[in-house]
Amino acid sequence: MSFLQQLKKQANDLQSRQGQAVQHLDANVAATEDTCQTVWHYLSELAAQLNVIQPAARELSLDGKTKWPDMKLADFRFDARKKILRQREVTEHLALGWRMVPAAPTADRGSGSVNFPPDLERVENRLRAGQIKHERLEQRHPDSHKLLSIVFEHDLAARGGVVLTPDHDQASFRLRLLCVTGLVATQVTVPARQISTAWLDDVAKAVVGQPSSWA
Repeated sequence: MSFLQQLKKQANDLQSRQGQAVQHLDANVAATEDTCQTVWHYLSELAAQLNVIQPAARELSLDGKTKWPDMKLADFRFDARKKILRQREVTEHLALGWRMVPAAPTADRGSGSVNFPPDLERVENRLRAGQIKHERLEQRHPDSHKLLSIVFEHDLAARGGVVLTPDHDQASFRLRLLCVTGLVATQVTVPARQISTAWLDDVAKAVVGQPSSWA
């Protein structure tokens, strides 16, 4: 085999591998977009139904000691955005968001206090996860001015959400659960092939506080 023929064989092999890689990516994109359509229809319909039902929220507490009043889930909204991937329009993300508000309207505010760094970090994470409006106050000894505790006065309202962000090339989704199982944020990666109506049912059960694998 001449050197030119060797180069020709290398070029043909490379083109073949590149073509297979493109076919693989195209297949992943198509499979991911099919899953996006399943999620789109499910979450948009779920939002409509839960806005009527307004289910009770899980028991909430900012500091783990002071319980919030009975809360409900309301103002469900579905959102989906698009982007361009290699000159093709695909889904950027799909999201279901809602608010947690008192079951009985009230003008009261909540309050919680901490005096140890681990507790402070936990409370700040909960405030951030629930996008809870609050003020931070310091309680100090009247004579020594030593810091005794940090008090958070906050609105009795929080936000929750389910956000799915597809990775089309990998045929997977990054799933973020915000205040679904409490005032915490959880993130996992899920293969697109795993997401079905039954899988979405499991997520929906977690949202409304029914037994699910997410609990």
